[in-house]
Amino acid sequence: MNPRIKKIVSAAPAALFSALSSMHLLRWLPDRPYLSAMWRARFHRKLDWQNPLSFNEKLQWLKAHDHNPKYPQLADKLAVRQYVADTVGGQYLIPLVGGPWSSFDEIDFDLLPKRFVLKCTHDSGGVVICRDKSELDRKAAKKKIGESLRRNYYWGGREWPYKDIAPQIIAEQYIESESGEELKDYKLLMFGGRHRCAFVCSNRFGGGKLNVTFFDPDWNRLPFERHYSADPRELPRPERYEEMIRIAERLSAGLPFVRIDLYEAERKVYFGEITFYPGSGLEEFQPAEWDYKLGEWIDLKQYFPEEF
Repeated sequence: MNPRIKKIVSAAPAALFSALSSMHLLRWLPDRPYLSAMWRARFHRKLDWQNPLSFNEKLQWLKAHDHNPKYPQLADKLAVRQYVADTVGGQYLIPLVGGPWSSFDEIDFDLLPKRFVLKCTHDSGGVVICRDKSELDRKAAKKKIGESLRRNYYWGGREWPYKDIAPQIIAEQYIESESGEELKDYKLLMFGGRHRCAFVCSNRFGGGKLNVTFFDPDWNRLPFERHYSADPRELPRPERYEEMIRIAERLSAGLPFVRIDLYEAERKVYFGEITFYPGSGLEEFQPAEWDYKLGEWIDLKQYFPEEF
């Protein structure tokens, strides 16, 4: 190997892997070899498929082996609405105000309210928040949504539930907290349908760095961070946290692991989304022991006894 190329590979293997993947040069690899290579590039060690122990390792194992046929519906931001309505009730859904559309050009903005949120149904991150339609930068919005529509989210981290979801756009009602402050995203981590911990995303839109703060079920701060720094400010327990837990328990029943995202606004709880592989199982813990602590909570033997 050319010494210069070898230096680049050894210095930044994760960045190189990501670049090759984004250029579609690794699609020939089956999922397990791809995930093994991605893991080694990110963590500089071998992924143990036979005896995964950490939270991140077990997420990779679930990607490759847990192909529950209902997962694509739960990952689809439009189709999941029926599952939520059937399981906990339609009152927890953020109202739709438009869509679905197959392209940005199909959107008739004259029919949308002053404030709304555009979401792509098939990926993560394909979101445009509009607080005032008269000030919306439609060119930038079209660019972002168009890029999302062209992306098959499966290929980057081999998160298989996304592979065959039809790319569409929906518009949801804009919701905000009673105080008018940033709407906080409460993400409940459910292990076998049991709530073990949650985290709050804050400072998402203030121009600074995102904060992610973990709490136990009694809303005590947990002594670890995962990729992002915890918010140093006090983050009050949601008023309807017990209701959130009940909702998450019902939505996650029978699943080895899932994250249920919820909002509290207008004195109500709203459903956000269901996520199977937070951070694609590639975000580091500080201290690292918590990667293994959360890993203990994913009981693969219970759900896949034939594999262990």
